[in-house]
Amino acid sequence: MSTLAWQDRLRIERTVWAFDHRLQDLPRKSRVARRRELRDNLQSATEDVGAAAAVRQLGDRRQLAAGYLAAEYGDWQPRPSWTSAAAGAVLFYVLLTWLLEAGSSAFRSGVLTGQPGATGRFSWSGIPYLLDDVNFTFSNGLSTSVGGAWRPWAYVALVLVTILAGRLWRLLPGLAPARR
Repeated sequence: MSTLAWQDRLRIERTVWAFDHRLQDLPRKSRVARRRELRDNLQSATEDVGAAAAVRQLGDRRQLAAGYLAAEYGDWQPRPSWTSAAAGAVLFYVLLTWLLEAGSSAFRSGVLTGQPGATGRFSWSGIPYLLDDVNFTFSNGLSTSVGGAWRPWAYVALVLVTILAGRLWRLLPGLAPARR
C-alpha cells in the first residue's frame, strides 16, 4: 500500500470518526471492527479514485450506520444508548448541584436581608432525602458554609436516572434484543 497524502488521511479519518460517532450504541468490539473495515476500504478506494471520490461514493453515512445498527440489533427494537445514559447522569448531577447552590444562596440572602450585619451560626435544612443540611457561619455580614453532601437516596436516584435515560435494562441477557 502506498502512502497517502496527509489531506487524504485527514479526510478518511474525519469520515471514519463521524461514522464511528453514529455507532456508539454498538458493542465496543463490533464498533472497532466496523471502523477498521471502513478505514481499510476507504484507503483502498483512495488509491484508485482519490479520497474525495471514495468518501463521496460511500453514500449517506447515516444510512450506512443505521444498517450496521439494524444488523446488530434488528430494525424495530429500541436499543440501549450509552450516550443518553451519560447525558442523563450529567443532567441529574447538574440539576442537583444547581438545586444545592440555589437553595443555599437563597437561604444566605434571606439571612442577610433579615440581618444585614449578621453574626452567628445558621442552618439550612437542605433537600429532604437528597441533600444534607448546610451550616452557615456569619461574621459581620460575611459568610462561610459547610455541608450539602448527597444523601444515599440521591445516589439511588442518579443510578435510576442513568438506567432510564439510557434504556440500560436492555443490556440484561434475558431482555436484550435478539442479535442477528
